[in-house]
Amino acid sequence: MINTIVQKIKALPPLPSSFQKINKIANDPNGTIAELVKVVEQDPMLTANLLKIANSPLYGFQREIKNIFQAVSLFGMSLTRTLAANISVKNILKTDMEPYGLTPEEFAEISNIQSLLAKRWYSKIDDSKTDILCLTALLQESGKLIIAKEISERGETASFKEEIQNAQDLSEVEKHYINASSAEVTAAIFEHWNFNDIVINSIKYSDYYEAAPKDVKDLSFALKVIKTAVPVNAPLQEKSVKRAIELLEKENMDKNLFLKEIDFFLETVK
Repeated sequence: MINTIVQKIKALPPLPSSFQKINKIANDPNGTIAELVKVVEQDPMLTANLLKIANSPLYGFQREIKNIFQAVSLFGMSLTRTLAANISVKNILKTDMEPYGLTPEEFAEISNIQSLLAKRWYSKIDDSKTDILCLTALLQESGKLIIAKEISERGETASFKEEIQNAQDLSEVEKHYINASSAEVTAAIFEHWNFNDIVINSIKYSDYYEAAPKDVKDLSFALKVIKTAVPVNAPLQEKSVKRAIELLEKENMDKNLFLKEIDFFLETVK
Protein backbone atom coordinates (compact mmCIF):
# COMPACT_ATOMS: atom_id res chain seq x y z
CA MET A 1 0.00 0.00 0.00
CA ILE A 2 1.51 3.34 -1.04
CA ASN A 3 2.40 5.81 1.70
CA THR A 4 -0.10 8.49 0.67
CA ILE A 5 -2.97 6.04 1.21
CA VAL A 6 -1.54 5.04 4.59
CA GLN A 7 -1.33 8.70 5.61
CA LYS A 8 -4.90 9.40 4.48
CA ILE A 9 -6.13 6.56 6.69
CA LYS A 10 -4.09 7.72 9.69
CA ALA A 11 -5.56 11.22 9.29
CA LEU A 12 -9.19 10.03 9.46
CA PRO A 13 -11.13 11.49 12.42
CA PRO A 14 -12.98 9.23 14.87
CA LEU A 15 -16.47 8.06 13.98
CA PRO A 16 -19.16 10.41 15.40
CA SER A 17 -20.43 10.07 18.94
CA SER A 18 -23.93 9.25 17.67
CA PHE A 19 -22.62 6.05 16.10
CA GLN A 20 -20.65 5.18 19.25
CA LYS A 21 -23.85 5.55 21.31
CA ILE A 22 -25.89 3.49 18.82
CA ASN A 23 -23.26 0.76 18.86
CA LYS A 24 -23.28 0.69 22.67
CA ILE A 25 -27.08 0.39 22.83
CA ALA A 26 -27.17 -2.31 20.15
CA ASN A 27 -24.53 -4.31 22.03
CA ASP A 28 -26.45 -4.03 25.31
CA PRO A 29 -28.82 -7.00 25.88
CA ASN A 30 -31.10 -4.54 27.69
CA GLY A 31 -30.90 -1.85 25.01
CA THR A 32 -34.24 -0.70 23.59
CA ILE A 33 -35.58 0.71 20.34
CA ALA A 34 -36.71 3.81 22.26
CA GLU A 35 -33.13 4.47 23.41
CA LEU A 36 -31.89 4.02 19.86
CA VAL A 37 -34.50 6.43 18.48
CA LYS A 38 -33.54 9.06 21.06
CA VAL A 39 -29.91 8.98 19.88
CA VAL A 40 -30.79 9.02 16.18
CA GLU A 41 -33.17 11.97 16.64
CA GLN A 42 -30.26 14.06 17.94
CA ASP A 43 -28.42 13.64 14.62
CA PRO A 44 -30.36 15.36 11.78
CA MET A 45 -28.13 13.96 9.02
CA LEU A 46 -28.50 10.41 10.32
CA THR A 47 -32.26 10.85 10.70
CA ALA A 48 -32.67 12.13 7.14
CA ASN A 49 -30.55 9.34 5.68
CA LEU A 50 -32.33 6.57 7.57
CA LEU A 51 -35.73 7.87 6.44
CA LYS A 52 -34.48 8.05 2.85
CA ILE A 53 -33.27 4.45 3.03
CA ALA A 54 -36.49 3.28 4.70
CA ASN A 55 -38.48 4.65 1.76
CA SER A 56 -36.21 3.08 -0.85
CA PRO A 57 -37.83 0.41 -3.08
CA LEU A 58 -35.04 -1.96 -1.99
CA TYR A 59 -36.61 -2.44 1.44
CA GLY A 60 -40.15 -2.76 0.11
CA PHE A 61 -42.03 -1.41 3.14
CA GLN A 62 -45.73 -1.29 2.31
CA ARG A 63 -46.34 2.29 3.43
CA GLU A 64 -44.43 5.56 3.47
CA ILE A 65 -42.17 5.82 6.52
CA LYS A 66 -42.68 9.31 7.91
CA ASN A 67 -40.83 9.33 11.23
CA ILE A 68 -37.65 7.89 12.65
CA PHE A 69 -39.46 5.76 15.25
CA GLN A 70 -41.22 3.90 12.43
CA ALA A 71 -37.95 3.49 10.53
CA VAL A 72 -35.91 2.20 13.47
CA SER A 73 -38.74 -0.11 14.59
CA LEU A 74 -38.94 -1.65 11.12
CA PHE A 75 -35.17 -1.93 10.69
CA GLY A 76 -34.58 -3.33 14.19
CA MET A 77 -31.49 -2.88 16.36
CA SER A 78 -28.93 -4.67 14.24
CA LEU A 79 -29.83 -3.19 10.86
CA THR A 80 -30.14 0.31 12.33
CA ARG A 81 -26.60 -0.02 13.69
CA THR A 82 -25.36 -1.34 10.34
CA LEU A 83 -26.94 1.53 8.41
CA ALA A 84 -25.71 4.09 10.95
CA ALA A 85 -22.17 2.75 10.58
CA ASN A 86 -22.34 3.05 6.81
CA ILE A 87 -23.81 6.57 6.88
CA SER A 88 -21.15 7.72 9.37
CA VAL A 89 -18.32 6.18 7.35
CA LYS A 90 -19.52 7.57 4.02
CA ASN A 91 -19.95 11.04 5.54
CA ILE A 92 -16.34 11.09 6.76
CA LEU A 93 -14.93 9.59 3.55
CA LYS A 94 -17.18 11.48 1.12
CA THR A 95 -15.41 12.23 -2.14
CA ASP A 96 -15.97 12.39 -5.89
CA MET A 97 -16.42 8.85 -7.23
CA GLU A 98 -15.72 9.85 -10.84
CA PRO A 99 -12.58 7.63 -11.00
CA TYR A 100 -14.97 4.67 -10.67
CA GLY A 101 -17.47 6.22 -13.09
CA LEU A 102 -20.10 6.64 -10.38
CA THR A 103 -22.12 9.36 -8.71
CA PRO A 104 -22.23 9.26 -4.88
CA GLU A 105 -25.86 8.11 -5.16
CA GLU A 106 -24.97 5.23 -7.48
CA PHE A 107 -22.14 4.15 -5.19
CA ALA A 108 -24.47 4.23 -2.17
CA GLU A 109 -27.09 2.15 -4.00
CA ILE A 110 -24.52 -0.50 -4.94
CA SER A 111 -23.44 -0.77 -1.28
CA ASN A 112 -27.07 -1.06 -0.20
CA ILE A 113 -27.76 -3.78 -2.78
CA GLN A 114 -24.69 -5.73 -1.65
CA SER A 115 -25.82 -5.54 1.97
CA LEU A 116 -29.45 -6.45 1.33
CA LEU A 117 -28.34 -9.31 -0.92
CA ALA A 118 -26.19 -10.54 1.98
CA LYS A 119 -29.18 -10.36 4.32
CA ARG A 120 -31.66 -12.09 2.01
CA TRP A 121 -29.27 -14.79 0.74
CA TYR A 122 -27.34 -15.69 3.88
CA SER A 123 -30.39 -15.83 6.14
CA LYS A 124 -31.18 -19.05 4.24
CA ILE A 125 -27.65 -20.45 4.71
CA ASP A 126 -26.55 -19.52 8.23
CA ASP A 127 -28.80 -16.96 9.87
CA SER A 128 -26.46 -16.64 12.88
CA LYS A 129 -23.97 -14.88 10.58
CA THR A 130 -26.44 -12.73 8.67
CA ASP A 131 -26.02 -9.60 10.82
CA ILE A 132 -22.22 -9.49 10.56
CA LEU A 133 -22.32 -10.26 6.84
CA CYS A 134 -24.92 -7.55 6.28
CA LEU A 135 -22.59 -5.05 8.01
CA THR A 136 -19.42 -6.09 6.20
CA ALA A 137 -21.17 -6.20 2.82
CA LEU A 138 -22.41 -2.65 3.34
CA LEU A 139 -18.95 -1.42 4.31
CA GLN A 140 -16.68 -3.54 2.12
CA GLU A 141 -16.35 -1.01 -0.73
CA SER A 142 -15.49 1.92 1.58
CA GLY A 143 -11.83 1.77 0.59
CA LYS A 144 -12.82 2.88 -2.89
CA LEU A 145 -13.59 6.33 -1.48
CA ILE A 146 -9.98 6.76 -0.33
CA ILE A 147 -8.66 5.29 -3.58
CA ALA A 148 -10.86 7.62 -5.66
CA LYS A 149 -9.52 10.62 -3.76
CA GLU A 150 -5.92 9.50 -4.31
CA ILE A 151 -6.46 8.89 -8.04
CA SER A 152 -8.16 12.27 -8.45
CA GLU A 153 -5.35 14.10 -6.63
CA ARG A 154 -2.80 12.41 -8.89
CA GLY A 155 -4.67 13.51 -12.02
CA GLU A 156 -5.13 9.92 -13.17
CA THR A 157 -8.93 9.83 -13.22
CA ALA A 158 -9.29 9.29 -16.98
CA SER A 159 -6.90 6.35 -17.28
CA PHE A 160 -8.07 4.70 -14.03
CA LYS A 161 -11.73 5.07 -15.01
CA GLU A 162 -11.13 3.50 -18.42
CA GLU A 163 -9.36 0.51 -16.89
CA ILE A 164 -12.03 0.08 -14.21
CA GLN A 165 -14.87 0.18 -16.73
CA ASN A 166 -13.30 -2.64 -18.74
CA ALA A 167 -11.95 -4.71 -15.83
CA GLN A 168 -13.10 -8.16 -14.84
CA ASP A 169 -11.10 -7.97 -11.60
CA LEU A 170 -11.24 -4.47 -10.11
CA SER A 171 -8.68 -5.33 -7.44
CA GLU A 172 -5.98 -5.84 -10.08
CA VAL A 173 -6.50 -2.31 -11.41
CA GLU A 174 -6.42 -0.90 -7.87
CA LYS A 175 -3.21 -2.77 -7.07
CA HIS A 176 -1.60 -1.45 -10.25
CA TYR A 177 -2.26 2.14 -9.19
CA ILE A 178 -1.87 2.10 -5.39
CA ASN A 179 -0.28 -1.28 -4.62
CA ALA A 180 -3.33 -2.43 -2.65
CA SER A 181 -6.88 -3.56 -3.32
CA SER A 182 -9.98 -1.80 -2.09
CA ALA A 183 -10.53 -4.69 0.35
CA GLU A 184 -7.09 -4.13 1.89
CA VAL A 185 -7.66 -0.37 2.14
CA THR A 186 -11.09 -0.93 3.71
CA ALA A 187 -9.62 -3.33 6.27
CA ALA A 188 -6.96 -0.76 7.17
CA ILE A 189 -9.64 1.91 7.62
CA PHE A 190 -11.63 -0.22 10.05
CA GLU A 191 -8.49 -1.27 11.88
CA HIS A 192 -7.80 2.47 12.36
CA TRP A 193 -11.31 2.82 13.80
CA ASN A 194 -10.88 -0.20 16.11
CA PHE A 195 -13.59 -2.41 14.61
CA ASN A 196 -13.43 -6.03 15.71
CA ASP A 197 -11.18 -8.56 13.99
CA ILE A 198 -14.11 -10.41 12.38
CA VAL A 199 -15.12 -7.29 10.44
CA ILE A 200 -11.54 -6.40 9.52
CA ASN A 201 -10.39 -9.86 8.45
CA SER A 202 -13.54 -10.94 6.62
CA ILE A 203 -13.15 -7.89 4.37
CA LYS A 204 -9.35 -8.07 4.16
CA TYR A 205 -9.36 -11.64 2.83
CA SER A 206 -12.39 -11.32 0.56
CA ASP A 207 -10.24 -11.17 -2.60
CA TYR A 208 -8.39 -14.38 -1.65
CA TYR A 209 -10.78 -16.14 0.70
CA GLU A 210 -8.87 -19.44 0.48
CA ALA A 211 -6.16 -17.87 2.65
CA ALA A 212 -8.59 -16.40 5.20
CA PRO A 213 -8.39 -17.41 8.88
CA LYS A 214 -10.79 -20.25 9.67
CA ASP A 215 -13.15 -18.06 11.73
CA VAL A 216 -13.86 -15.71 8.80
CA LYS A 217 -13.35 -17.90 5.74
CA ASP A 218 -17.06 -18.40 5.04
CA LEU A 219 -17.71 -14.67 5.50
CA SER A 220 -14.83 -13.73 3.20
CA PHE A 221 -16.15 -16.13 0.59
CA ALA A 222 -19.67 -14.72 0.84
CA LEU A 223 -18.33 -11.17 0.45
CA LYS A 224 -16.38 -12.29 -2.62
CA VAL A 225 -19.52 -13.79 -4.17
CA ILE A 226 -21.59 -10.68 -3.41
CA LYS A 227 -19.14 -8.14 -4.82
CA THR A 228 -18.57 -10.37 -7.85
CA ALA A 229 -22.30 -10.32 -8.63
CA VAL A 230 -22.65 -6.63 -7.77
CA PRO A 231 -19.35 -4.98 -8.78
CA VAL A 232 -19.28 -1.20 -9.07
CA ASN A 233 -18.59 -1.36 -12.82
CA ALA A 234 -21.29 -3.89 -13.77
CA PRO A 235 -23.78 -4.44 -10.90
CA LEU A 236 -26.17 -7.35 -11.44
CA GLN A 237 -25.18 -7.67 -15.10
CA GLU A 238 -25.36 -11.15 -16.61
CA LYS A 239 -21.57 -11.50 -16.86
CA SER A 240 -21.15 -10.51 -13.20
CA VAL A 241 -23.79 -12.94 -11.94
CA LYS A 242 -22.26 -15.70 -14.06
CA ARG A 243 -18.85 -15.21 -12.39
CA ALA A 244 -20.51 -15.28 -8.96
CA ILE A 245 -22.28 -18.54 -9.84
CA GLU A 246 -18.95 -20.03 -10.93
CA LEU A 247 -17.57 -19.27 -7.45
CA LEU A 248 -20.55 -20.97 -5.80
CA GLU A 249 -20.17 -24.03 -8.02
CA LYS A 250 -16.46 -24.18 -7.23
CA GLU A 251 -17.31 -24.42 -3.51
CA ASN A 252 -20.28 -26.78 -4.07
CA MET A 253 -22.82 -24.28 -2.75
CA ASP A 254 -26.47 -24.04 -3.78
CA LYS A 255 -26.57 -21.59 -6.69
CA ASN A 256 -30.37 -21.62 -6.89
CA LEU A 257 -30.76 -19.91 -3.51
CA PHE A 258 -28.48 -17.16 -4.73
CA LEU A 259 -30.13 -16.82 -8.14
CA LYS A 260 -33.55 -16.48 -6.50
CA GLU A 261 -32.32 -13.39 -4.64
CA ILE A 262 -30.65 -12.01 -7.76
CA ASP A 263 -34.02 -12.26 -9.51
CA PHE A 264 -35.57 -10.21 -6.70
CA PHE A 265 -33.08 -7.39 -7.26
CA LEU A 266 -33.44 -7.51 -11.03
CA GLU A 267 -37.17 -6.95 -10.49
CA THR A 268 -36.70 -4.28 -7.81
CA VAL A 269 -33.80 -2.25 -9.22
CA LYS A 270 -34.90 -0.77 -12.54
